[in-house]
Amino acid sequence: MLTIHGSNTGRFCDGVSRRDFLRIGGLALGGAALPSILRAEASQGVGRSHKAVIMIFLPGGPSHQDMWDLKMDAPSEIRGEFRPIGTNVPGIQITEHMPLLAKMMDQCSIIRSMSDCDGRHDAFQCLTGRPFSQQPPGGWPSFGSTVSKLQGGVDPAVPAFVGLAPKMGHMEWARTGEPGFLGVAHAPFQPNKGSGMEDMTLNGVTLDRLADRKTLLTGFDQFRRDVDSSGLMDGLDAFNQQAFGVLTSSKLLHALDVSKEDPRIAARYGKGDPKNRDDGGPKLMEHFLAARRLVEAGARCVTVAFSRWDHHGKNFDALRQDLPLLDQGLTALLADLKERGLDKDVSVVVWGEFGRTPTINKDAGRDHWPRVSCALLAGGGMRHGQVIGATDRLGGEATERPVRFGEVFATLYQRMGIDVSKVTVDDLTGRPQYLVQPGCAPMKELI
Repeated sequence: MLTIHGSNTGRFCDGVSRRDFLRIGGLALGGAALPSILRAEASQGVGRSHKAVIMIFLPGGPSHQDMWDLKMDAPSEIRGEFRPIGTNVPGIQITEHMPLLAKMMDQCSIIRSMSDCDGRHDAFQCLTGRPFSQQPPGGWPSFGSTVSKLQGGVDPAVPAFVGLAPKMGHMEWARTGEPGFLGVAHAPFQPNKGSGMEDMTLNGVTLDRLADRKTLLTGFDQFRRDVDSSGLMDGLDAFNQQAFGVLTSSKLLHALDVSKEDPRIAARYGKGDPKNRDDGGPKLMEHFLAARRLVEAGARCVTVAFSRWDHHGKNFDALRQDLPLLDQGLTALLADLKERGLDKDVSVVVWGEFGRTPTINKDAGRDHWPRVSCALLAGGGMRHGQVIGATDRLGGEATERPVRFGEVFATLYQRMGIDVSKVTVDDLTGRPQYLVQPGCAPMKELI
């Protein structure tokens, strides 16, 4: 918790009273000082238009056969307990437990043939587009970190990359996206992950005194102003000014405070369950709303992790609880983006790290199945109302148009105005690295 106490009189131009204190809960910044986190290299400039991506990760590997690829002709031990329903796109069917999405299928594209899952219980591949193995020194950067590096921030008061994943028992599911070899300057801003401090107050720094930059710098206990001979600290004053902008502006705080939303709109998103489930995460419906508020405020990439989908037992009981919540939160987000005219600029992707076994086990669950999984894409000015790829009769192998994670990432980069065939980022050795794996290009079906 970051708390800056204010004096008793006066108001700022944005209407925030000086006697109020600015409190931003748990604004963890990758373990580094705020100015360092907000450092954004502008070597390639900031795009003229504000494109953005919301990445929704379903921790644990959701059951593709019970969501968007039901197999009614398979034997009962594979078919499962759910029935398909029609959508507003003729010929496309999805699970009966997502009726709201069925009415909006013309705004979505389903990929039924994700085929290169690396099999790890980890959000890494869904955040980077690459398998965890064979990483360069420093590690592969996530999508949000790469966009932060290439395009910088839209607004100095709002980080380019925000990660909303809450703490979980299995923290590999709670990844919001590491910066890898791009460095901590491009780590996600993480309002839900503190560093063990319940409350941190800038030492004696009120909002009056915060205007003094020297006082601001001395208030950061962990901030080091060492200047080395490498030149990496060049421009330090500008980076600190960005930190100052975040702390003194109410824009980020307002975006994160979903209680400020119109109650009628907030009600669409519904209420979830804040409790963690075993090793997984809570069902935070407000994160769908916060994601929209953040991209509208200026964030370029927001990552969300929703609930827990690792159902080795009682798969259908768990899905009866979670699918309607995902249905409500996702469709509320898509409708909200469209009503605000953001659907052409904001891309949404929903997926998990792998699929589930075709055969239902003795505990009425499905086990890990990395051979194939599903994804859903929406917004971004892409062509929607379609299904891409297909699996066999049992839902175990991709039979048409196998899709790689890198192809989806290439498409998302393209929607951000970044040409993956030309743009590179330098790794720690100075070697230029392409943004996606060789052979991965934007998906022609979508653009």
